[in-house]
Formats: sequence, structure tokens, C-alpha cells
Amino acid sequence: MVRNKLSYILIAVLVYINISFSQIIVGKWNKPVSPVMVDYVKRVIENAENKNAKAIILILDTPGGLESSMREVIKQITNTPIPFIVYVYPNGARAASAGAIITISADIAAMAPLTNIGSASPVSLQGKDIDKTLKMKITNDMIALVKAVAKDKGRNIDAIIKMITEAKSYPAEEAKKIGIIDVIAKNLEDLINKIDGWKLKKAGKTTVLQLKNQPIYYIDLNLKEKILTVITNPSIAYLLLMIGFYGIFFELYNPGSIIPGTIGAISFLVALYALNIISANWLGVLLIALGILFFVLEVLTPTFGGLAFAGVVSMIFGSVILLSPESPYGDISLKIILPVVFFSAFFFFTVAYLAVKAQRKKPLTGIEAMIGKEGEALTDINPEGQVMIMGEIWEAYSNQPIKKGEKVKVVAVKGLKLKVKKAKH
Repeated sequence: MVRNKLSYILIAVLVYINISFSQIIVGKWNKPVSPVMVDYVKRVIENAENKNAKAIILILDTPGGLESSMREVIKQITNTPIPFIVYVYPNGARAASAGAIITISADIAAMAPLTNIGSASPVSLQGKDIDKTLKMKITNDMIALVKAVAKDKGRNIDAIIKMITEAKSYPAEEAKKIGIIDVIAKNLEDLINKIDGWKLKKAGKTTVLQLKNQPIYYIDLNLKEKILTVITNPSIAYLLLMIGFYGIFFELYNPGSIIPGTIGAISFLVALYALNIISANWLGVLLIALGILFFVLEVLTPTFGGLAFAGVVSMIFGSVILLSPESPYGDISLKIILPVVFFSAFFFFTVAYLAVKAQRKKPLTGIEAMIGKEGEALTDINPEGQVMIMGEIWEAYSNQPIKKGEKVKVVAVKGLKLKVKKAKH
């Protein structure tokens, strides 16, 4: 009996170990290639290595991104001893630009049927063509990288180089046919079935993939990564930048408010961090700041719209060039830019109008401020007497008889005496 119990316990332990350490780790990335992706892929690999996983599958759908981040991801893929599969999925997905090179660097490159890979020609951070000499240097550097990767993975070097030199893009079927990728799979289950038993060499060792019936463990984005992917949305980063400007202006215009200044400073710094990640055009940021400055000057020294008009032009131009439409992060829609700019103009016009109105209003200080105030007659006034105004007793006179207890209103001030009349109620 004891022996049977020990056998059951041993079997349970072996099953637990098998489940805990024989897994397929699956990550998913459907954003541009960025420092956030680098951190995410690193975390996926660390989880896989800690669990001694059988394989890592990265489901990919990306328009491309930063070359520096691409290289970091490739380093992580090639340096982990665990087989790394990149799967371009679902149908309609793409592995463009930096994403294409990441895909071919995988131990197994797979694609869903209706996907494409390629268009890896280098462009500037703003999505524009680069200076001819600089472009040649970057292109040659990328060609050297893909040559080494393609040779190591046994892929079609010439076809891959055309993705860089000619911005060539291939549908999944063609990419498989000419040897850019290894597998076409309809879904994750189909992929696992097709690569089960696959032999691959990595880190000097030949590994046979045994993936069927293995548990799948998904690695989701953590809170930090989710926040970073939200703020690197160009529209969100743009709105944070504007909130930052507004908050700082409020604090400077009304010192001691604290909350607007705090929110503004935090939003401004977060926006700058996000804009740095998505490689914004800093001339656009400066033009937006200049537009805000024109609005502020309109408030301080009203020019009847001249500076405000300059602010509108500067903000619109800066917002439009902040990101290129060709940026892998996308651009900022005019549906967001125009309402923000015109709201800014309306807001600062309103502040300027109120400032001018306040300046033109005749100041009332001291005893002059008593005019218009109401109170009560403490004595009969005929023509003189006493009144209570704002809790204070004053000598008063009137052109009409006023009885004790009647409501009075101050109409003039003469020396330290108030001229009053009966208040109408």
C-alpha cells in the first residue's frame, strides 16, 4: 500500500514537472518596433528560459519601426538557446520594414496565408528620404546584417536584399516559394502541427521540436508596457503635449493653483518621452510651442488678433509636420489637429478679452466701493441720520425722508458721509 502511494506521488511530481517546464511560450506584438517591443520580447524570453520552454512563438503584425530596436530584438532572438518562431498573423497582418528583418532572423519564420513581408528600405525618422550618402551607408549596413542572418538561417539572400534596395514586398505564398520564410500556417494550432518534429541547429546544438500536446502559456503586456503603448500613440502624445502647455500656462497666469501646474508638468514630460520614442519631428514641437507663445502674448499685450492669427498658423503647421504620414506609428489626423488648434485660439481669445475688459473697468477701491451697496437706516434720516452698511455704521444724508428700519442704497460718497436713497425691492 505504501509502495503504491509512493508510486502515485512520483507520477504526480513527474507530471507536474512536465507541465511546468515543457511549455510553448507565446507572445503577441501588433505595434511598431520600438524600445517597448525590446522590453516585451526580453520579458517573453526570460519567462521561456525560466520555464525551460520547448519553444517561443512571437505572433507579429507590425508596420516596422526603429532600426536600433530591431537590432536589439534580433540580438535577443539569436542569443536565447530556446527555438524562436516568428509567426506573421492573423490574415491581413504584415511584417514590414524592421518587422521583416526580425521575421527572417527567427529560427523558423512563418506566415498566415493572407499576409505580406518586406518594404525594408531605410528612411529617416520622419519617414522621408535620407541624404544619398547617408542612405548608402545605412543601406549597406542593413544589407550586411540581412546577409549574415539569411546565410545563418538558410534563406534566399537575393530576395531578402531586394526588400531593402528595392522596397520589395512579398505575399506569404511567394515568400515561402522563394525561400524567405519556412512555413505557411492558417492558425497557431496549424503552425504547431506543421513544425512539430522540425530539426534546427542553434547555439551549436541540433534540436528536434516536440510541440504537439504541449501546454501553451501566453505572455500578455504588463501594465508598464500597456501604458507605454498607449502614450506612444501619436494622437495621445499630441494631446498630452497640449495639456502640458495649457497646465503650465494656467499655473503661470494664476500662481499657486498647483493642480493645473502639476498636471501640466507631468503631461508635458510624458509627452516629450513619448515623442522621443516615436521619433517626432522636433521642429514641429517648437512650432507648436511658438504658437502657444503667440497666444500668451496676445493675452498679455492684446493686438486685436494679430498674434493670435500667427499662433493658429504656427500651431497648425507644427502639428501637421510633427509626424510623417509614412511613420510606422501613424500620423495625427486633421480631425484632431484642427479642433485642438481652434479651441486653443478660442480659449486664449477669451482670456485676452476678459483681460482687456478688466483693464478698462474703472477701479473701485476704499470708500468709493460703497456706491451701490445696500443697508438699513438705524435712525430717521431727514435729511441726516445713520445707516448700517456691510456691518458698519455710517453717517448718511438723503434728499427724501427715510424712516428708521427702512432699506437704503448708497448713491454717492461725500467725504465720510454717504448719500442714500430708499432701496427698491
